[in-house]
Amino acid sequence: MLSTQRWSEQGLALLQLLLVASFSKSEEQVCSLMGEPEEPQLFKTGDVILGGIFSFQSNWKTVELTYAHRPLPLQCTRAFQYAQAMLFAIEEINNSSDLLPGITLGYMMYDTCGSIARSVRVALALTDVNEETASLSDNPCRGSVPAIIGEASSSPCMAISTVLGPFYIPLVSHFATCACLSNKVRYPSFLRTIPSDYYQSRALAQMVKHFGWTWVGAIRSSDDYGTNGMATFTDTATQLGICLEYSVSFFRTDPSEKIQRIINIIKGSTSRVIVTFLSYTDLEILIDEFAHHNLTGYQWVGTEAWISDSVTATTEGHYILDGSVGLAIPKAEVSGLREFMLDVKPLNSSGEKLFTQFWETAFHCSFKRTKETAGSQKECTGYEDLAGLENSFNDMSLMPIFNNVYKGVYAIAHSLHNILGCGQNIYFQILQNIKNIHFKTKEGEEPKKDGSVEFVQLVLVPVSICSGTCDSGTRKVLQKGKPVCCYDCIPCAEGEVSNTTDSITCVRCHPEFWSNERRDDCEKKETEFLSFTEIMGSILTLSSLIGACLTATVAFIFFRHRNTPIVKANNSELSFLLLFSLTLCFLCSLTFIGRPSDWSCMLRHTAFGITFVLCISCVLGKTLAVLMAFKATLPGSNLMKWFGPRRQRIVVLAFTFIQIGICIVWLTANPPYPFKNLRHFKDKIILECALGSPIGFWAVLGYIGLLALLCFILAFLARKLPDNFNEAKFITFSMLIFCAVWMTFIPAYVSSPGKFSVVVEIFAILASSFGLLFCIFFPKCYIILLKPEKNTKKNMMDKKS
Repeated sequence: MLSTQRWSEQGLALLQLLLVASFSKSEEQVCSLMGEPEEPQLFKTGDVILGGIFSFQSNWKTVELTYAHRPLPLQCTRAFQYAQAMLFAIEEINNSSDLLPGITLGYMMYDTCGSIARSVRVALALTDVNEETASLSDNPCRGSVPAIIGEASSSPCMAISTVLGPFYIPLVSHFATCACLSNKVRYPSFLRTIPSDYYQSRALAQMVKHFGWTWVGAIRSSDDYGTNGMATFTDTATQLGICLEYSVSFFRTDPSEKIQRIINIIKGSTSRVIVTFLSYTDLEILIDEFAHHNLTGYQWVGTEAWISDSVTATTEGHYILDGSVGLAIPKAEVSGLREFMLDVKPLNSSGEKLFTQFWETAFHCSFKRTKETAGSQKECTGYEDLAGLENSFNDMSLMPIFNNVYKGVYAIAHSLHNILGCGQNIYFQILQNIKNIHFKTKEGEEPKKDGSVEFVQLVLVPVSICSGTCDSGTRKVLQKGKPVCCYDCIPCAEGEVSNTTDSITCVRCHPEFWSNERRDDCEKKETEFLSFTEIMGSILTLSSLIGACLTATVAFIFFRHRNTPIVKANNSELSFLLLFSLTLCFLCSLTFIGRPSDWSCMLRHTAFGITFVLCISCVLGKTLAVLMAFKATLPGSNLMKWFGPRRQRIVVLAFTFIQIGICIVWLTANPPYPFKNLRHFKDKIILECALGSPIGFWAVLGYIGLLALLCFILAFLARKLPDNFNEAKFITFSMLIFCAVWMTFIPAYVSSPGKFSVVVEIFAILASSFGLLFCIFFPKCYIILLKPEKNTKKNMMDKKS
């Protein structure tokens, strides 16, 4: 935005420029201008007069406006190469036989000294020539120029275009790049021969991103050029993930306090890259301050306004800008223009005052010496050698901008050529015609319309980031209250990975995969089950086989001594059936070991349930046989007739078939199945057998527990029967062990994770089986093998009596 002082200057100038038109009684039209008339610095008559608005003088002294007296003239320093480029193009066209034949171009060039108010004044002067130049036209009030070349800055161009819009007079700028001027609704008559900042701003953002600078500072001129250019850059930079730590504005007339605030902001910043949208005049003041505070080590990113300016590169504090990068206007060369510029002596006639000031400044001499300057300055002769000077005037680094002026004049000439050939009114048709004009310069140049920009590759560039790159395996988390470029790198959680740098999220692995230690890749989880090859599986397998072998050995011993009293006295048939069921109990534990499959899952639980019920049923039958045998000894009892061996077998089979029925229903409705347990361990897959129907599992287990409890109660009641029937004591003790094991099994099974639940189940099967084998059969084997003298009928009868 424009400063208050500059608005005041413009407002005062506009008040001074109010044109008052009055009509006499004879209706004769008379034009008059309020205030002093503007005089062109360079003027040449011709058939068609082109206007020129340039900042011959680029700096001014600030004066306080009191509004009580007329403002003093602006005091400036000279520089008029742009005007010379226009003169060169006009002379070429006037000497051409192909373009505008028979028509001479003239010119009226004004100096604005970079002032917006003065730009508006001279624009109004060109739309209606004042008294000083009105005599050149047959109609004093119709002296408007058909087109104007200028201005170099965006803000003056906006003001001029606002004035020229109603007159349809095109303003062709050679250096005003503000994208806002592309608004044809507000500025219908504005044209330019330089790309809009629409392209430059985005190209700068792309360049900053290319070098990896995501944490930058920004300084802009507080005018339309800086404000609009920086706004476009900021929008693009945000889309590219670039953050601005600070963005400050500055204008060359700002007080020293504001400059100091800018210096303090930069001193307190952490970014090392400064992006600028500054005019070279604003930058020169800032560079002096940077040099004064020794603020070095910053990477400057510049625009076309100063990045290739030779004057800026040779200022006293130019070392501050060492290593600057930016975008510049493409190189160009206009043959003959350099020689024309260095030959300024013809200006001695067309612009004597302008020539005199330039010559005195260039050679530090005076055409009219006074007593005060006689000792310090020499007298100018007018024949000094300009080519021998080493100053900014001889520097042709601005040739691309001179070329823009040159192309602007030719664009107007070609448009005039087309219009004058058709006999149309040039004051209304040139604007439309110049928009569609197409031509080649003598150098063969055709301006690009896509605003393309060429980059050069740099090898060494500084690092300017708020936070470093987040490696793979981490994610970015924004720091509270900071821009999006300031973040912390947080490692991905367990089971999540990120395999790219600067990732904002971590991706969860597939349930069957797990993140590695670096959290940058998903690795397949280890599959775990109780196998025969591991130590625990081998121990349980060996225990199961030992139990089966011991049971077979006991059965062999009983078979060899089946006719002895101790074997006959304890129902040898149920004893052999019990030994067979115990063998199956030991062997069924093997079905719990190994990789679960459909058949093994169904077999392990049903085989366990059926064999254990068969085992408990046999023990229950033996207990009932003891009780019946005792009752049969009482007078008048006939119970053994009703509970003989045949009925004992029926009881055992009946209890067993009930369990078989439960298992059939379970397998039919919802059988066990192999299952990958992913919940208990985050980094392992537990292969186990899912119960299918929990009701079926607990029904099988509950039925076993019910029979075991019943058997324990009956055996407990028969524990004090005479010694010859003392097997009940051993059954009681075995059932006590059995119930204790399975009561402990339930909480242990529920709380054991993974394959350890299988280990607990196998241990319970083996412990209860060994308990039955040892408690019921080892005392008998002891007598049979080691105390054969007690295994006699006489001994049995003696104990009975």
